[in-house]
Amino acid sequence: MKISYPIMLFAVCSFFVSCKETTKPNTQEPKTEVQKEKTISIPKAWVSTRVAKAKQQLATTEAGKVIWNAMEAHGGLDTWYANGPISFRFNYQPQDGKTVRDSYKTVDTWSNRAVHTSTTDSTARFGWTGEKAWVKAKDSTAFAYDTKFWALTPLYFIGHPFILNGEGVNLELLKPETFKGVEYHVVKVTFDAGTGDAPDDYYILYIGKDSNKVAVMRYIVSYPEYFKDGGHAPEKFTEFIGEQEVDGIILPGGFKTYWTTEEGKPGTYITKIDFSDVSFESDLPINFFDAPVDAKILN
Repeated sequence: MKISYPIMLFAVCSFFVSCKETTKPNTQEPKTEVQKEKTISIPKAWVSTRVAKAKQQLATTEAGKVIWNAMEAHGGLDTWYANGPISFRFNYQPQDGKTVRDSYKTVDTWSNRAVHTSTTDSTARFGWTGEKAWVKAKDSTAFAYDTKFWALTPLYFIGHPFILNGEGVNLELLKPETFKGVEYHVVKVTFDAGTGDAPDDYYILYIGKDSNKVAVMRYIVSYPEYFKDGGHAPEKFTEFIGEQEVDGIILPGGFKTYWTTEEGKPGTYITKIDFSDVSFESDLPINFFDAPVDAKILN
């Protein structure tokens, strides 16, 4: 996945949770007239302009039309942006005994800034400001993985199809596929050179011909820090499990990931992902996504 807008590469490492869980962080400030002026807000005109531009651009190709219809079926791109930042818990659990990645996350959906909080220590946090990655933790082992790499990764599981309206995104309509007896449109997503940190990434999305909803995501990991000589990991096949509606947006209920077989089917089951505690935040402090003054800034 790519750290920078519009897309990023998926990560595969994780950390082992052995401490008592914390509750979901409280992102709200007391609602006073003064603080209302100091909260993150998004102008309606900005939403309207961005959505109109996305609709016009997507309407130019058959693949784009499929993606636009999926956005509408999942609640609409206008609602996705107007709802404000999204907050959720993302628990990534490899099935081979490797470390788990489990954090509460809040992400700014229109500028892709993010803050993660450990589920076991509410003082341990990391994030992405839109320009730099940071981490703040008393224990250096609090996040035993590449936090810069992981900062936006969960969004690119839970944010399809809405995240596919940025610059440098290319869409190709492939032949239909059938999965579990249901027929799907299949759209391949690639990126222009120089787009984000891993332009060789791709996604292959299965979108229901009747429902217009995303049901499967196939993808590769080609992050240069992991593949210094080029190349990528084998393709993965992620099935979206169930759904949940939050403030008018239809989101997955969870995910199951497999290695993709040579026939393009799910093979060995490798990762379970729980996606819970979802809400949209309308009153975040204006500096919520800034790096704390005592945080470590990452290269």
